[in-house]
Amino acid sequence: MKIQLLSDLHLETEVYVPEPAPGADLLVLAGDVDSSWRGLQLFRDWPVPVLFVPGNHEYDGRDFELARAGLHALAAELGFVLLDNASCVRIDGLGRRVRFVGSTRWSDFDVFGAKERARAMRAASYFQRVMAATRDGLPFDAEAVRTEALRCLDWLTQELALGEVSDAWDATVAITHFAPSLRSADPRYGKQPGTASFCNDDEALFSHARLWLHGHLHCQHNYLFERDGATTRVICNARGHLRKGEPAGFDPQMLIDVFNPTA
Repeated sequence: MKIQLLSDLHLETEVYVPEPAPGADLLVLAGDVDSSWRGLQLFRDWPVPVLFVPGNHEYDGRDFELARAGLHALAAELGFVLLDNASCVRIDGLGRRVRFVGSTRWSDFDVFGAKERARAMRAASYFQRVMAATRDGLPFDAEAVRTEALRCLDWLTQELALGEVSDAWDATVAITHFAPSLRSADPRYGKQPGTASFCNDDEALFSHARLWLHGHLHCQHNYLFERDGATTRVICNARGHLRKGEPAGFDPQMLIDVFNPTA
């Protein structure tokens, strides 16, 4: 099974026309496609199935719960599979079954440890003001983000604990918008309090997934993580903003082979 991966297209401001990758069996959209949602229409009638994990900017300027409900309705209209703390199993042409586990996985601000959480959350206040979202009539601030992040983490932990393989599937692919490791930090900015708004420490979960696909960082990553005898490939293929030169390493036609992840 071969996956085309796109994220952080930011079609609310960027001019970009996505094209299907020849040979892809499905498309994964790992968030921040378009804060206005209009750009999601470009993927209607896509020639292969589309799996969509919302990014933080899909919630910009909206009530969190109304946005979540709206994204579910829009995904159903466009024919997407929305992985919002949800999983699905797909079967490729060779009869091998792949389980996809998806969550936005908001930041819990603990990537540098609990002692640094307060600093990380203070740094996050800037990003939440830019996002300008609300929940239950209150600002969707760093505290609210952390609360949602912990819900995501609980769900991911329980879902991935079912195993990388089972009688029901032959491989597991995890998809999050936020990065699962500091190894995905943007090298332009290094490891600073604000980095905790982009990366979580989910490395303990890696052994339960053959692939972990993410977005959010406006840079590209492709690395292997080995632990407990298992190897997980982590990939980010974010486009980012042209004015910052961020698409330089972006590969719009990248194909990721689930059953040969180290290729």
